[in-house]
Amino acid sequence: MSYLIAIDNGSQSTKVSIVDEFGRVHASAQRPLRPYEHPRPGQVVHPDDDVWDSIAEACTEAMQRFTGASGEIAGVGLCTIRFCRALLQADGTLAEPLLSWMDDRLGRPQWDDKAIRYVTTSSGHVTLRLTGERRDTAGNYEGMWPIDHETWLWPDSSPSYADTGMRREQLFDLVDPGALLGNVTVEASEATGLPAGLPVYATSNDKAVEALGSGLGDELLVSLGTYIAAMTTGDRHTVDPEGRFWSNFGSVPGKYLYESNGIRRGMWTVSWYRQLVDSDLGELEAGAANVEPGCGGLMTVLDWLAPGDHPYRRGALLGFDGTQGRYHVYRSILEGIALTMNRHSTSMAEALGREFPELIVSGGGSRSDLVMQIFADVFGRPVRRTRMSDAAGLGAAICAAVGSGVHPDWDSAVKAMVTTADVFTPSPAASAYQQIARDHARITDYTDPLFASTHQNLHP
Repeated sequence: MSYLIAIDNGSQSTKVSIVDEFGRVHASAQRPLRPYEHPRPGQVVHPDDDVWDSIAEACTEAMQRFTGASGEIAGVGLCTIRFCRALLQADGTLAEPLLSWMDDRLGRPQWDDKAIRYVTTSSGHVTLRLTGERRDTAGNYEGMWPIDHETWLWPDSSPSYADTGMRREQLFDLVDPGALLGNVTVEASEATGLPAGLPVYATSNDKAVEALGSGLGDELLVSLGTYIAAMTTGDRHTVDPEGRFWSNFGSVPGKYLYESNGIRRGMWTVSWYRQLVDSDLGELEAGAANVEPGCGGLMTVLDWLAPGDHPYRRGALLGFDGTQGRYHVYRSILEGIALTMNRHSTSMAEALGREFPELIVSGGGSRSDLVMQIFADVFGRPVRRTRMSDAAGLGAAICAAVGSGVHPDWDSAVKAMVTTADVFTPSPAASAYQQIARDHARITDYTDPLFASTHQNLHP
């Protein structure tokens, strides 16, 4: 039996799983990330070296729980948050805390600072800590980087270097998903509990790795994470002039992930509400399951973090009449997620000229039967979830399985390791959601002018 270690570092926590060649979990551990810090307006960073610390702690605990032989571990698959940026000094240490994907500076050219010797992603930073190698996965370079999206390489010369404010000598060498990043150093072994010399394999960005671990092919996938998006796969990098989807690097070399518009604080909003009312998840789920679709007229706009094209938009709960309680609010948030993503998915499908008769839902939210049924009813089609809800973790393991030769190719690895657990079909409530969807789609026509005016009043 061969085992793979999957590192899945997300926006809210790091999960480490040890899985076998059939995708079965034998040990796991999770560490929450510390709250973001905001040194200045628009700046959002992970405090100290929190991402590395969480990975080291979760790896240590997972290895302590693993009862198999360490010699049967074939490799590590490393997956980290996309759109982050690590600014490193000459000795490889952080020049300042890791920039979150929400940091405004990521949308501007890199500033010239003599203290910054290297500029890389979160995965590049962790690779250096794990292996001592300045290598990184090409698939995690989305956003403002001078990468060639056709070749997955740094160009020899290009205006993109000047446009991004980066020099080639500041950037790590790139490898494809499934390729070797390096081997665990003795120092990293002492910090993580991982065997020294264990090979570490590249994955891609976290959404693409999640898609791989969900077994996504030509279907539609909705990823229920901190950032919620709908995704499907493609064979070429393409740009939609109307902005209904965008191309992202895939988790298989040469493949791409097409992503819809999304919800920037999606499942974060669910966690926020649970903490706000200090309720057990099981209690909220049970209570909300008894609430009728539409929540007595209560509707939720999910923009707790405004989208880039509507910077003044805010989240909103509309339609209170005194009959609703906390279960109505909870279900309304879940309905708002499903209704919003159905619109985004439809727009992407129209842009691609494709139909998606089946839906896959992944992420922590997919563990909820209530969430799955709401998605089946809102989308009006069968919805399935896989056995392992941490699809990004499984995707990381698949990359390690292919890189190490545990499985001979990507198709074989996915077939062996990804298993469907449940399928939810539309209920009679689906018809009610058709009208609810039409009303929900109109809300921002009324709230956008209000929030824009409010912003101007607060910031004259």
